[in-house]
Amino acid sequence: MQLRTPISHIRGLGSAKEGLGHWTMQRLTAIANVVLIAWFLISAMSLAGADYQETRAWLASPISAGLMLLLIASAFYHAKLGLQVVIEDYVHHEGLKIAALIAVTLATIGLGVISAVAVLKTSIAG
Repeated sequence: MQLRTPISHIRGLGSAKEGLGHWTMQRLTAIANVVLIAWFLISAMSLAGADYQETRAWLASPISAGLMLLLIASAFYHAKLGLQVVIEDYVHHEGLKIAALIAVTLATIGLGVISAVAVLKTSIAG
């Protein structure tokens, strides 16, 4: 005879109540990426045939540099969120899952910072 209710067996294994926030941010960054990538593609096409100085002058514009930094932040955050879902869904070994999540977080932050520094260096320095 068992005196525990069925809910007591699963308590602590349920929702962490973070799924909606994750889902919302994934959708918001997707929308931001559509707009920012469209801007970037139009800008890149307008710069076709431009030399380095013209491209640097375009990137030196506060609007262009700001939008490029937003694109970098949004794209890397969106990638991190997506990879996190894939890892959580398909990696079943807990230690490997934690290591993969840490690696993805460090890689996206590192690549994002490197990209942002490259944009800032190109736009500020001559």
